[in-house]
Amino acid sequence: MKEKIIYVVVVSLLAVMLFFGQKAYTHAKAYEEVTASLVSHMSAKKLAEFQLKELAEVFSLGLYKNGKKRKLAKLTQQAKVYKSKSKTYALYALLPLLGILGSYFFISLRAFTFFGALGALITLVFGLISPIMMVTIHKEVEYLGDVVLSFESKGLIGSITKLLENGDMVVAVVILLFSVLVPMVKTLSLLFISVFMESRFAHGVVKFFKMIGKWSMVDVFVVATFLVYLTANKGEVSRAEVEVGLYFFLAYVIVSMLVSLSADRMLHQHKENLATL
Repeated sequence: MKEKIIYVVVVSLLAVMLFFGQKAYTHAKAYEEVTASLVSHMSAKKLAEFQLKELAEVFSLGLYKNGKKRKLAKLTQQAKVYKSKSKTYALYALLPLLGILGSYFFISLRAFTFFGALGALITLVFGLISPIMMVTIHKEVEYLGDVVLSFESKGLIGSITKLLENGDMVVAVVILLFSVLVPMVKTLSLLFISVFMESRFAHGVVKFFKMIGKWSMVDVFVVATFLVYLTANKGEVSRAEVEVGLYFFLAYVIVSMLVSLSADRMLHQHKENLATL
């Protein structure tokens, strides 16, 4: 009875992850769109027009109102709200992972591997589809202010698509294979192992992913993203901002590692039990 209650709690935690993960993704995309709209008004030409309208408002003694100022203020406020909510919802989505990992002490290894793999799958999916980083190249120009020269919101799937569009086929395929397909197949395989533990194929799957695990680029990708963030933030003309997709990726790296160890231990115990029969 106690174990069933724990199962219900863990399933509820997974549902909470899905709910708030979807909320975090929605608000992260909204923040991306509003920021892109805001940045579009910060080119040299647009800022020059804005300054002229500001002068017109001053010289007209208030008869002419610069409507663009109110529009930009509204967009800025919206961006702040979406940014805050996306990170808050991401936190709400990732906190249940602590409860799922804590269930290790109360349920069987098999059940923990199954639920842990589901949690890893959720974080991986949201990590793949959510924005990871926004990079802005800007320069302070006299009389105009902060002019944006370039703006990009980067996500893993979007980056792969852009590489393909630019003809960088080899790089795109490598990233797609080792940062998307291998982690996805590995996570689904962990689910398979937990359900079909008695199968000989399950042991082969674990050995296979142990062998290719060192080639997985998800953790490398996360570290590289952090390096890009740190170096970009130090430049006078560049600014990088980490988005919620990176948090989901970090969570996936940690959870998948723990679940892999759990699956290995589960199969080892199963093998010992068969030997004693």
